Amino acid sequence: MNHSEMPLIEHLKELRKRILIVVSFVGMAFIVLFNYSDKLYKLLVFPLSAEMRIISTRPYLEFTEKKAISLVFLAPAEAFWMYMKISMVAAVVVTMPVIFYQVWRFISPGLVEREKKYIVPFVFSSSFLFLAGAAFCFVVILPFALTFLLGYKSEQMTPMISVGSYMDFCLKFILAFGAVFELPLAILFMVRFGFITPDTLAKNRKFAVLAAFIVGAVLTPTPDAFNQTLMAIPVIVLYEIGILLARIIYRKGKNA
Repeated sequence: MNHSEMPLIEHLKELRKRILIVVSFVGMAFIVLFNYSDKLYKLLVFPLSAEMRIISTRPYLEFTEKKAISLVFLAPAEAFWMYMKISMVAAVVVTMPVIFYQVWRFISPGLVEREKKYIVPFVFSSSFLFLAGAAFCFVVILPFALTFLLGYKSEQMTPMISVGSYMDFCLKFILAFGAVFELPLAILFMVRFGFITPDTLAKNRKFAVLAAFIVGAVLTPTPDAFNQTLMAIPVIVLYEIGILLARIIYRKGKNA
């Protein structure tokens, strides 16, 4: 029975089943990772102690170590909830293959038999892209953003950042970049299943640029134009990569 033949109640039961499986795996991962939350915290403060600068010679990016800013907590439970957040986000990240597999299982009844064979490429590529986006954000974007934003300190202004606000800033950025790195895959699937063509995507490039800045404004944890631009530029690059890959897939589909 495919999706078009399933009544609404069956759709809801299937969705409930997939959500319960995802919640179960995330919950188990959370329990395990909470025991390592202190180590995860020490890892996440890396951007505070790393300064990234753009230079004119190769490799064009320079990382230097600096004295890290001490974080404070402003409420009795703030540190505890910070560890909870870190563990939960880490649990979501490590269970991404399970999450994407369950997404595929939910939509697969609506696919024809030849389309169901893409399950392994879908799960692998979607998980890889999410992790690549999270890693890119952590290694490149966060050190650069924090170096720039904290560079405004002066004799009259000393940064005093709460651990809760810092972790919210980092975790939201990491999840947002993980999500936007799925863009090439989303474009490939839309082209592969005939929802859009590469030429249409190329013709609407100017709208994609505008959408990238809107997405940057919505997904970044702060409303400033600098962080919005940090998000928008990778989205535009990923959009162009998606068009390039879509042209290859589109030509193969027409020649098949």
